[in-house]
Amino acid sequence: MEPANGDSKRAQGVLYLVATPIGNLEDITLRALRILKEVDFLVAEDTRHTKMLLQHYGIQAHWGPSLYEGADPRKIEELIARLQSGSTIALVSDAGTPLIQDPGYPLVRRAVEESIPVIAIPGPTALITALVQSGLPTDHFIFDGIPSKKEGKRRSYFESLQEESRTVVIYESPHRILKTLAAIAEILPERRIVLCRELTKIHEEVLRGTAAELLGNLESRPSVKGEIVLLIAGRSKRPADEDT
Repeated sequence: MEPANGDSKRAQGVLYLVATPIGNLEDITLRALRILKEVDFLVAEDTRHTKMLLQHYGIQAHWGPSLYEGADPRKIEELIARLQSGSTIALVSDAGTPLIQDPGYPLVRRAVEESIPVIAIPGPTALITALVQSGLPTDHFIFDGIPSKKEGKRRSYFESLQEESRTVVIYESPHRILKTLAAIAEILPERRIVLCRELTKIHEEVLRGTAAELLGNLESRPSVKGEIVLLIAGRSKRPADEDT
């Protein structure tokens, strides 16, 4: 398997973090396909999702234990033992880049602690895809994952953004998006909002406007489905800010 800076063989185990499509199966690199074919073991968050990708490209996988959220820590130690014995392992998430709002960090942390090489194979991630097509500033931004399901904590989070000058990117469930937009409409009524839904898929949709405008749009629908990335414009600069 390739080392960090080239394509020559190495005898020791390597942990590869392989980005996979977030919707459109064509959005995968040649390097990612090669790694998926060549590794000794493939570790997925949910093998059902990954099998569809592998079947599409005719790849046969040797599966390691699944690493879903809250998986038994003994699974991680099992994988570390395989890596230490010289095996190569590819870690993939259900969609996009591993560890970005996905389980897998404990395995990477343990690999680093044991001086096992960790190599990322770049590719799709929903947050960057949404950011670059949003029309909001991209020079300074933050990714805050998924807001709390608890209403009080979620409200406090949006209140904390009142002085935030950077573009904020979050993921949200279609089941909570109406409540989230309602909170933003109350707390950050003037901010520009961009909602990206079902990115790279057949029914991809991008909505732009204030939170109240987007809320009105979605409330008029029978239901809201699909994976959602929500972007919130930063606070407009005040005259005093120009001098700092």
